[in-house]
Amino acid sequence: MHIETALPAEPAGAGFWNRLMAIRIGPLPLPVYIVLAVITIAAAINHRLPNDLIGGLAVMMLAGFLLGDLGSRIPLLKHIGGSAILCLFVPSALLGYNLFDQDMHKALTTAMKTANLQYLYIACLVVGSILGMSHKVLVQGFIRMFIPLLVGTVAAVGAGLAVGMLLGYEMKHVFFYIIIPILGGGIGEGILPLSIAYSEITATPQAQIVATLIPAALIGNVVAILSAGALSWFGKKRPQYSGNGTLVRNGNDQELLAKQNEAPLNISLMGAGLLLTCAFFILGSVLAPVTGIPGPILMIIGAALVKVSKIMPADMELGAYQMYRFMTNNLTFAILVGLGTLFVPWNQMVNSLSLSYFVICASIVLAMVASGFGIGFLMKMYPVESAIVTACHSGLGGTGDVAILSASNRMEMMPFAQISTRIGGASMIVMATILMKIFG
Repeated sequence: MHIETALPAEPAGAGFWNRLMAIRIGPLPLPVYIVLAVITIAAAINHRLPNDLIGGLAVMMLAGFLLGDLGSRIPLLKHIGGSAILCLFVPSALLGYNLFDQDMHKALTTAMKTANLQYLYIACLVVGSILGMSHKVLVQGFIRMFIPLLVGTVAAVGAGLAVGMLLGYEMKHVFFYIIIPILGGGIGEGILPLSIAYSEITATPQAQIVATLIPAALIGNVVAILSAGALSWFGKKRPQYSGNGTLVRNGNDQELLAKQNEAPLNISLMGAGLLLTCAFFILGSVLAPVTGIPGPILMIIGAALVKVSKIMPADMELGAYQMYRFMTNNLTFAILVGLGTLFVPWNQMVNSLSLSYFVICASIVLAMVASGFGIGFLMKMYPVESAIVTACHSGLGGTGDVAILSASNRMEMMPFAQISTRIGGASMIVMATILMKIFG
């Protein structure tokens, strides 16, 4: 005889509350987010919001979680880096139309500029991303991708300069302010250190430089995503040109593409990684006056040399990598909000956009994609995969890689995409800085 035991009845309203708690804004349940937002807004209205890192970080994280979440949900926009677009442009527009609360703006400015939160974020991204890469992927992947990257970069630069000249743009402006931000590896790893370097060399305010660089990077990312989707469609129609996620025709890339087990989170190692990050940044600052190369660029070079030489203990590299993951997972959208507010003047950015500007940006990316497709034939690669990985060179960092690879349904190629974005981007930033130093 089977006897069913009745479960305790769910209290009235508990089901609704549970459903409400299941709704998330970023990592926060909706009710928790609303309470935190009300506290912060009330403090700003009553002029009690701390004008320091605490107040500024609260404003940036609340706005970043909301805008980042919206950007990932809006149809179409979510496939072209919508989270980054909203986090950058909504605060910029609010400030441009005088709708940004003054107390919030002051606290945000203090956190970003006085407390140098953006520099800490940049350092964690650059050092952690490089030290966290597999040495085998870094070395063998770079060797394998060197020729496609080199050919693609030359093609992109040549196309950009040619189209820019035909449309009446100055070659120097096209190279430094349109081509380089598209090929620089994203916002955190590329545009930010690049803008600092340009600002130091040209004595131009960083905000003005960022506003000039960001539109090119965003347009380039959109064109790269659309190109990846088109290549995926072409690969289905012409399967002889597609490896369905395999780059090399003999399949030797499978070892590099094998996923590595993520090590358990280690809080102590994260502390060591944070100190390592600070030390690399300080080293760049110390050597900058001696070498004449801006500190953030020396930080990139230093991290790459340490990684290649294998002199850093593996657990220290892990600590830097885990710190990198913490920063990217929790502060990326917040930092983008800060950038949009302080470094993307709305009116200046809107005035810089035009049809000719878009054509130049598109020509740069399409030339890179076409060269990647062509080089695939010569190097026993699948042309579709070769073109997609090469296109990642014009993506918005790791976020751009995810968008490009997801648009082409080839997420398993992330290690090669990271080579293209990180190493290719860092190389372009270093080269552009040296050239700006010479010709700027």
